[in-house]
Amino acid sequence: MASLTLPLEEYKDSYLEALGELQAEGRQQHLSREELAIHFASFVQRLRDQADIARIEPGHIPFSEFWLIDGNAYLGMLVLRHTLDEDLLQKGGHIGYVIRPSSRQQGYGKLILSYGLAKAKARGLERVLLTCDEDNASSRAIIEANGGVLENIIQIERWPAPVCRYWIQLS
Repeated sequence: MASLTLPLEEYKDSYLEALGELQAEGRQQHLSREELAIHFASFVQRLRDQADIARIEPGHIPFSEFWLIDGNAYLGMLVLRHTLDEDLLQKGGHIGYVIRPSSRQQGYGKLILSYGLAKAKARGLERVLLTCDEDNASSRAIIEANGGVLENIIQIERWPAPVCRYWIQLS
């Protein structure tokens, strides 16, 4: 059974494989698999440090990153933003998640979001915002299956697709 964990060095090989899959789709291009292979421990520590407001750069939002793991396999990641700024209120929201391509269409998107909602509730959030592109039918279905209520669809300057903004009540 898949579970949510904080980033850990022991998932390095599977994480790097998943990153290769995502980069083949044109995602995560800002990360270098070669550099990560060499400096994976410091990468993991930086991810974990992002949850501590005292350790992040001024003006940035603290967030917790979690990885969906099944056995030794990295399946995806979830980011829980502790608060929102004006930009995240438009696009991004409290929770973002990605499932590696080879693990899609197996229910992991719905599962990772349900785990993320439990983490948000444990942090004391009463409701969370999730956003996705209007044409992303899979993401919309996952959000709606987890209780998402569409507030509106907006067009953001310099973003190619209209953005759906969903709220999920946690309490």
